Amino acid sequence: MDENEQENEIDVAVEDERWEGVAPDLDGFVARAVEAALAIVPPDGPIEISIVLTDDPAVQELNRTWRGKDKPTNVLSFPNEQPHGGGPRLLGDVVLAYDTMLRESGEQSKPLDHHLAHLVVHGTLHLLGHDHELGDAEADAMEALEVAALRRLGVPDPYGDVAG
Repeated sequence: MDENEQENEIDVAVEDERWEGVAPDLDGFVARAVEAALAIVPPDGPIEISIVLTDDPAVQELNRTWRGKDKPTNVLSFPNEQPHGGGPRLLGDVVLAYDTMLRESGEQSKPLDHHLAHLVVHGTLHLLGHDHELGDAEADAMEALEVAALRRLGVPDPYGDVAG
């Protein structure tokens, strides 16, 4: 690496110990999922991102406060709106709910670590400006980016078996 080149900073906060059983080297696993998303949608320079692994009650509170939806969800993304100074650009925060992720993984018959990788990639893409709630074309484009990032991790297409 060039001496003027900075690395991405990926901070992982585990607020619920149940996450520890999802993947060996959980911090490294999450960091690789973030880096896979960044490889597909490269940011302009180094970034800093925070991934928070918590539970349904914590995510429900955030969802109620920031989105007006009084229920848990699998992943929330909070992009940084502040101007970029020196050093890595603060991309934002991605917060995941263990209970919802566990339930979805079972319902979809997908390994828990694959679902975690998918949600981390999904949340990171949101922070990079992608949104699936703006229409079908945007949703399809975001799904294609997710599939490409997950392929880098050896995770099968999470939409391949979805009926509908």
